[in-house]
Amino acid sequence: MTKAQNLRGLCPVTNATLTVAQRLVTGKWKFTILWRLSEGTRRFSELQKQIPDISQGILTQQLRELERDGIVFREIYKEVPPKVEYSLTDIGQSFIPILNDVFGWINNYNKKLKKQEELSAAGVSISKNDSMIANTDGCSCGDSCTCGDACTCNG
Repeated sequence: MTKAQNLRGLCPVTNATLTVAQRLVTGKWKFTILWRLSEGTRRFSELQKQIPDISQGILTQQLRELERDGIVFREIYKEVPPKVEYSLTDIGQSFIPILNDVFGWINNYNKKLKKQEELSAAGVSISKNDSMIANTDGCSCGDSCTCGDACTCNG
């Protein structure tokens, strides 16, 4: 591995920068929450509908963590019934290109895995340079992503 490929010499065990980055995005649903908020401001109930497998408690917890870390802004309107909206802060907005890169990498990973599975099923030997990828086609939950592709959950 070249020096440019090893995250500029950062140690994954002792470097505080990597620890902070990991803490900021740790959570099963944070990428999904950030993706939905990248589409625009959302009320709590909208997020719940757009992420049907998340519990109310976990959504609350992860939104609070994202708010605490300065990634999400929560605006409370003083009206009856109370209205709360969530949006990305400037820092949260700056994470969207990284999120796009992660999703792009996952799509490439999935395409390569599908190809490898097809080759394996055909009895073709696979070299160590062939990457593994999960098949994301054919979801049954009826949702669709913002890019127009069919939903890729396992629902």
